[in-house]
Amino acid sequence: MQITASTASLTVDDVAASQRFFTKHLGYTEQAAAEGFASLTRDDAALDIVLLARGTEVLPADQRDQRASGLILAFTTTGLETEEKRLRSEGVDITMPLREEPWGERLFQVTDPNGVIVQFVEWVTPSAPEGA
Repeated sequence: MQITASTASLTVDDVAASQRFFTKHLGYTEQAAAEGFASLTRDDAALDIVLLARGTEVLPADQRDQRASGLILAFTTTGLETEEKRLRSEGVDITMPLREEPWGERLFQVTDPNGVIVQFVEWVTPSAPEGA
C-alpha cells in the first residue's frame, strides 16, 4: 500500500462556519464545495479536511448524527509564539494557552465554531529534571 494523501472527514453542524475558520485563520483553501459539504486543502504537507453536515444522507445511518468530538487535529509547526499571537490578534479564542510539557512538547489549542479542537505543536529539547 502507498498512501498518497491524508484527509480528516469531520461531521459538523455548520459546515460554512468551520470552512470560514479554516480558510481565514489556518490557511486552507476550498478544493470543492456543495450544500452541506466542503473539501479543504493547503499547499504544504498539512492534512486535508472534509467537512460534512451532520445528518447528511451520504453517511451511513449510524454515523449521520455524530459530531466531530473527542478529536484533536494536531499540526506540528515552527514559530509557535508567532502563530499564537497572530491567531489571538485575529480574534481566535485560544482555548488552551501556550505551554511546555516536560517531554519537550510546546503547544496551544484553539477551537473552531463547531467545537473542533485544533492543536499546534512545536518540539523542543526537554528541560533537564530538577536536581539532575
